[in-house]
Parts: sequence; structure tokens; C-alpha cells
Amino acid sequence: MRPRHYSADLTAPWKKSAPAPEVPAEPDLVVEEVSTGFCGAVIRCEAGTVTLEDRFGKHRVFPLAPRGFLLEGKVVTLVRPVRSSSPAPSRPARTASGSLAVPGARARVARAGRIYVEGRHDAELVEKVWGDDLRIEGVVVEYLEGVDDLPAVVADFAPGPDARLGVLVDHLVPGSKESRIAARVTGDGDGDVLVVGHPYVDVWQAVKPSSLGIPAWPAVPRGEDWKTGVCRALGWPLDTGAAWQRILGSVHSYKDLEPALLGAVERLIDHVTA
Repeated sequence: MRPRHYSADLTAPWKKSAPAPEVPAEPDLVVEEVSTGFCGAVIRCEAGTVTLEDRFGKHRVFPLAPRGFLLEGKVVTLVRPVRSSSPAPSRPARTASGSLAVPGARARVARAGRIYVEGRHDAELVEKVWGDDLRIEGVVVEYLEGVDDLPAVVADFAPGPDARLGVLVDHLVPGSKESRIAARVTGDGDGDVLVVGHPYVDVWQAVKPSSLGIPAWPAVPRGEDWKTGVCRALGWPLDTGAAWQRILGSVHSYKDLEPALLGAVERLIDHVTA
């Protein structure tokens, strides 16, 4: 006889949890590590460890522990993929911005809308990372050679619902000259003009120092030309053109750029193509 108040299964407290399903840690699989909550895509799986990359490009290495990850909200055990002798199916190619590539796609006829950036360096960086996306969307990028003439440029462009204008501005922080000019051209308008920016003195700083192999961007004293000061502090020749080519050459994809610039450019593309 079994007393009524006892559990139907007296061994329940001592039973082990059911084993979690094993899932191969294939590249680009997005999982969450249970103990830290770190969420990212698999970029590498080696003996006993897996490396994840989050949406900001940060890498973390975790052990392949049983029941150590969540996949679509369910506990799983990641295992090292088994490589067969037959060729693996090719994964969809991606553009430098991280978008799915469209092989053989022709550039779309240019839209009436435009994206303006401050200078040539900004335009070259945007082209290198987002060029494929912009051609498919038919978005032309032009540069201003400075932000002081932005009000006149906007007035001459005459933006409207079918010709939206997006502007990327350096050093767009509260109280700056750039923020005051941005307020003048957007004002209480109807939303056909969008001005966004990043907090950096120059777009050079939007490139991650790690991509250049330096610990950080140097501090340049006030009153000194910023780009020349950077070259001097890093021991580079005092040739800002050559320095920029060195910086641009270190950029291969969105992973080499700071999130502040990534978000700003994506907003401009969405605005112009809406």
C-alpha cells in the first residue's frame, strides 16, 4: 500500500534531466549561451569549444558543454560538425554589408532620392561596404566637401515624397555646429529629409582600431589638425592621403566598422528607399 500524500514517483527528485538534442555547430547557426545570455552566430568550432559572434562583431569562446545553449528557445547540446568526404553545400554569399548577395543582379536605374555624405573619404567608405546594396536599390551617394553648405544644397535639391534626401554628418553631437545645421535643414518638415550622424571627429574613427592593428585612435590636442595629429601619434608618414588608403584597405566588411556608423547608414538607406 502507498500513502495517498506521497508522489506517484518516489524517485522523481533523483532522476537525471533528459539529454538535450545534439545540434552540429555549423557556421552562421545563431544560438544563445545559457549561463551568460550571449547570443551570436557560430563562426568557428574547434575541439571542445565554439566561437560566437554577436550583431556588433564581438567574439566569445564557449565550451561545448552538454545542455549549454538555446536554439530557438530550446535547450540543445552543440557538437562539432562531422565533415564528410563530399563537398559541403555552398552557403549563400553575402555582400560586405552582411546582406545576401544577388548574383548577376544588374544595377537599378537611379532613384530621384539621394544620400549625401560630408567628404570623399566618407563616400569611399560607404561605397566599399554598402556599394552592392546601393546599386541594387538604385541609390546614388554624393559628397558635400563639408557640412556648412548643407542648407543651400537641401534647398536646391527640393526633396519630396518621391525624392527623399538622406545626409550623413560627422561629429553629430548635441551643441555642435553640425547639430545646429542639421536642425535648420530638418526643422518641422514633413520627413523627406533625414540627417543622421556618428559621434566621431572624422569618419576615420568609425573604423575599428583592431582592424588597423592599433590599440585605439590617439587623442589629438585641440588646435592641431586631427588627421595630421593621428599620423604623427601612430608614427605614420605625415601624408593624410596615404594614411586614408591604409585605413580603407583595412576595411573588408561591416565587421570592421563601429556600430554607430553601421546604424546611421542603414537608416539612411531605409529612408531613401521607403
